Amino acid sequence: MNQHPARSSSGSLANSGLRLYGSRVVLRPLVAEDFAAWSEVRRRNGDWLTRWEPARPINQPDPALDRDIFSARCNIRERERQSGNSYAFGLFVDNVFAGEVNINNVMRGAMQCGTIGYWIDQARAGQSYVAESVVVLFKFAFDELHLHRIEICIIPHNTNSLRVAEKLELRNEGTAERYLEINGLWEDHHRFALTLEEWDQRREALSQQWLAAQ
Repeated sequence: MNQHPARSSSGSLANSGLRLYGSRVVLRPLVAEDFAAWSEVRRRNGDWLTRWEPARPINQPDPALDRDIFSARCNIRERERQSGNSYAFGLFVDNVFAGEVNINNVMRGAMQCGTIGYWIDQARAGQSYVAESVVVLFKFAFDELHLHRIEICIIPHNTNSLRVAEKLELRNEGTAERYLEINGLWEDHHRFALTLEEWDQRREALSQQWLAAQ
């Protein structure tokens, strides 16, 4: 995988060059040039996605409607990656943008952990692209970032997201009550986790199933 940072000719932050590969998906940081594809998917999937996301403040511009705001979002994500706080990726299938997967809230020190979040175009749902992408991030998180623990937190009635955890047979650590504000409500979340020790035990099997093309 390529992890060398790059800058555009204008000097603004650009695609870091980082690429992560599954058997069918490619993950890479988004850049300003992705605006049209990202905006189209976000606007088409508005109702499908916003019910599972934190409410956007009224005075905050919508990046799906403003290329400059989207570009600023990309630059912020790149700075977060460079600082090691989070790692955001666009999910691409057949070179077409299909969603996003991220490692958020990276904590070092005694914790060495992060939280995975994801969303996908409804037209691509049900084909295990997200499950594959999560395994790609597991490999990156444990083998490259040397984290010790990864969590995925899911609203109990978000059946589509729960299927990802079920497909990957992740350990359910219980329910955190009113854990996150989602679409204006404080929602309970099931907390799933995988540790480095579990990854070491399951690396070969998960890689053969989901990363066979590598």
